[in-house]
Amino acid sequence: MNTRALLDAIAVPRARAAHYALPVPADARRRLAVAWTLLALVALAVSGVFSVLLVLSRAPAVKDVFPLVDFFRVALVVHVDLSVLVWFVAFAGTLWSLNSTPRAAALGWAAFALACAGTAVMALAPFVGAGRPVMANYIPVLDEPVFLSGLVLLALGVAIAVLRGMWAVPPVGTRIDGPGALRFGLNTSLVAAGMALFAFVWSIWALRGLAPGIDAKGYYELAFWGGGHVLQFTWTLLMFVAWAWLAEAGGAPLPLTPRTTTLLFGVGLVAVFLTPVITLAYDVGTVEHHRLHTWLMRFGGGLAILPFALAVLAGLARAAPARAEQAVLRSALGASLVLFGVGGLIGLMISGSNVRIPAHYHGSIVGVTLAFMGLTYLLLPRFGFGAVPPRAARWQLWLYAGGQLMHVAGLVWSGGYGVQRKVAGAAQALRSTEEVVAMGVMGLGGLIAVIGGTLFVVLACIAIFRRRAAQSPGTQ
Repeated sequence: MNTRALLDAIAVPRARAAHYALPVPADARRRLAVAWTLLALVALAVSGVFSVLLVLSRAPAVKDVFPLVDFFRVALVVHVDLSVLVWFVAFAGTLWSLNSTPRAAALGWAAFALACAGTAVMALAPFVGAGRPVMANYIPVLDEPVFLSGLVLLALGVAIAVLRGMWAVPPVGTRIDGPGALRFGLNTSLVAAGMALFAFVWSIWALRGLAPGIDAKGYYELAFWGGGHVLQFTWTLLMFVAWAWLAEAGGAPLPLTPRTTTLLFGVGLVAVFLTPVITLAYDVGTVEHHRLHTWLMRFGGGLAILPFALAVLAGLARAAPARAEQAVLRSALGASLVLFGVGGLIGLMISGSNVRIPAHYHGSIVGVTLAFMGLTYLLLPRFGFGAVPPRAARWQLWLYAGGQLMHVAGLVWSGGYGVQRKVAGAAQALRSTEEVVAMGVMGLGGLIAVIGGTLFVVLACIAIFRRRAAQSPGTQ
């Protein structure tokens, strides 16, 4: 059986394909969704500024003007948190706002305000705080009061957004259609986010007696390990929603019935309910707690990925030629599928502590990011802004995806030689020409990806300001 026959075998007939899209309401919910989207774009823009500061902080002519001795690692912490954590959280806020009733709108705005305040404090912390970067997994931090205050404000905003999302959730109904399936998927992401918050709070509470006996790196690793793993379920479920929506709008709809799609969302969530079992059965500092959360994400998190990925491939394989606007969405969908798949396959290759680990999570994170980028291009005109030029949008997506693929390939190649993670410069101890070339590929890919990411923010901002200028009376 060839690949096309296999894809057709798992697909339902084209006539039964569902309409996977959510309406964009013309009330306060849309304004709240727009606000979260703007926060997401601001977070990416500011993270881009910190990527420039990363370079300048090591440049011989200007490095001495920075206020902290270890500004490189300080800037790296803020860059990572803004470009991953805040970006994902804010885009989740966009989708949760669209998937809500008008109930408790004030709570939604309170959550947004807290998230904005937290983001601002975290971004300013390197210039007013004491530094002390800690490169913990999932959420690197600056171990000082200013940055941690910002992180707490962001967490409070997320907690309120999750609670408001659960309270104001619209009914899915007994007859599930395409929009109902997407609403159910967004509901599952809310549950996963709630479980992650529970794991974070429990771990931090459980560490209160151990804190004086462990260093900062050990403390934050233990504090964020469980919740960080569970949080990946939230991002994956949101990515599935984006895949279905992009496939529909891109003219390559998923060949799945709404009930099947709903079932897959449920399968993607089910492992999350083991979180309280692991948390209550084993102390935070035990090997079992550490290992079971790893297995939970590795095996439980992958249950729904293969069926969704095959459905996306089937939709793309059976699709008619795309119009220009559809081609942009298909590019985002295909690139997301490739990077997320590569990240998953690399995860199966991990052995020991080397740069294959960041290669794994870079691939997976970028897969989610590409889906969110494509959905941003889709939503901006529906929010009342302008459309991004299709040609420029496609170039941006493939530039970003190609650069990240090079970056990941360089890390995998280097990991084969045992290059260690979380080290830089001479500490990497590159011994052979192959290791130097591999890390060079990684660096070049990273540079290309930064250019692609910056172009995304630029294109989105042009679309926003052009439409606003056109709609403002008296604008010259």
